[in-house]
Amino acid sequence: MLHRSTRKRVVIVDDSRSIRRWLRMVFEEDPRLVVVGEAGCALTARQVIKDTDPNVVTLDIEMPGMNGLEFLQKLMALRPMPVVMISGTTKRNSNAAITALTSGAVDCILKPTSAPDATTHRDICRRVFAAACSTIHVDLAPAPPSSAHVAQPSDQQMPLILIGASTGGVAALEHMLAALHTAGPPVVIVQHMPGPFLVSFSNRLNKTLLQDVAVAQEGEALQAGQVRLAPAQGQHTEIRRHDGRWSCALVSRDTGSEHCPSVGVLFSSAQKHSPDIIAVILTGLGRDGADGLLQLHQGGAQTIGQDEKSCVVYGMPRAAFEMGAVRQQLPLDKIGDGINHAVRRHAGAQNGQIIQ
Repeated sequence: MLHRSTRKRVVIVDDSRSIRRWLRMVFEEDPRLVVVGEAGCALTARQVIKDTDPNVVTLDIEMPGMNGLEFLQKLMALRPMPVVMISGTTKRNSNAAITALTSGAVDCILKPTSAPDATTHRDICRRVFAAACSTIHVDLAPAPPSSAHVAQPSDQQMPLILIGASTGGVAALEHMLAALHTAGPPVVIVQHMPGPFLVSFSNRLNKTLLQDVAVAQEGEALQAGQVRLAPAQGQHTEIRRHDGRWSCALVSRDTGSEHCPSVGVLFSSAQKHSPDIIAVILTGLGRDGADGLLQLHQGGAQTIGQDEKSCVVYGMPRAAFEMGAVRQQLPLDKIGDGINHAVRRHAGAQNGQIIQ
């Protein structure tokens, strides 16, 4: 076991004593973590954080007095640190969780609705440890929309933009998508997130962006100006192309991936269309998507990875970069422009031009 001084220090903030007890038990199973304090309300939490100087805080969304979202916003303004939100499954909680993730929280974990098993415990510890090791980015303003001209592609020529993200991806996507041309090629995204959160995230993006944003539907034809998020309903999202028209397919099968939906499954499904694919891998824990991105890169796709400095967790982009799957590695605030340039490069190739 690691020495106590080298383990990541956790403070648990939750008004439920039973949830605090359960989280402490979960964290004590992991030799990388040590619980150094607990609090049942925001007022107590401020003093506990000050006294214990934790590496990561788990924070309940619903608390009496100042709720978790309000406390998070104050914490990020005064003492930015890694925070993992603990959320219920109600619509209100899901909406608040998405706001938290765009306000600086690293991750959000659902409260168990039944007795959690050892796999769930390991996943929670893995995510809390990753948060404790993460890089915090606050006050990330939306990227300005690009003013560069984008040609309106025909269906036969229109490329497709595929994006994979996990931990830290909610804020990254909101920032990056705002920089894309609003009438540009369709975008399909896999963001690791429970289903209720994905619906709330999709609704938020549809309100804040000029693009048409929604959760992907089976067989839906993809058009310019659309953004579609892969649903988290026990199905993977794959890409199909018929008569030059892109569409989504929702498939239920064992792919061997620990994630469903999987970035890797999305990327791999488009391999035979690689020359018409622009693929991006953003901040996230693990290596989901790396192998699929390499397949696309080898097939002629334009591939972009987020750089280490701008990532919350440099896991998925690192795995892809180290295996040679990334053509360009860019900071988050340059990825939107990088995608727009890739679209212009694709249009130039269609017209026999070379655009560097």
